[in-house]
Amino acid sequence: MNEQAKKYWKEFWQGEFPPTNVTAEQWGWEGTPMADELADLILKGIKTASCSSYDECLYYDEAPLSKIGSYTIVLNSKDEPVGIIKYTDMTVMPMNEVTEEIARAEGEGDLSYDYWYKVHKKFFRELLPQIGKEFYEEIPLAVERFELINAKEMS
Repeated sequence: MNEQAKKYWKEFWQGEFPPTNVTAEQWGWEGTPMADELADLILKGIKTASCSSYDECLYYDEAPLSKIGSYTIVLNSKDEPVGIIKYTDMTVMPMNEVTEEIARAEGEGDLSYDYWYKVHKKFFRELLPQIGKEFYEEIPLAVERFELINAKEMS
């Protein structure tokens, strides 16, 4: 976690002992406009869910289901903190069972399931071979739900 994120986290808790289950990260492709676009959707309350390939989580030894109750400091493309989210729910489900409601909660594009499926299928077709896996309709996804608990005032 960079110094700006540490400072923001400490200031947010205003002298209380802050929880230690926090990370800081850019969303989407780091250092690109996509990181800013996704951060903006989170700050506007449009994006309240995300998903990852469960196989990718296992490959990188991440435990997405243990995130419930933890926090992430959302960073923009310049690694500046812009908000804090708290994870409220995690579910592992096959990609072909994602609902329209989940697709809408991801907050991207026209908010439709068709848009969500098209862009995620393309994304996972490119990602999975990098970890020795292939795309198929039922790939397991880690679906994360979160709430915005603070949007940083920009100076």
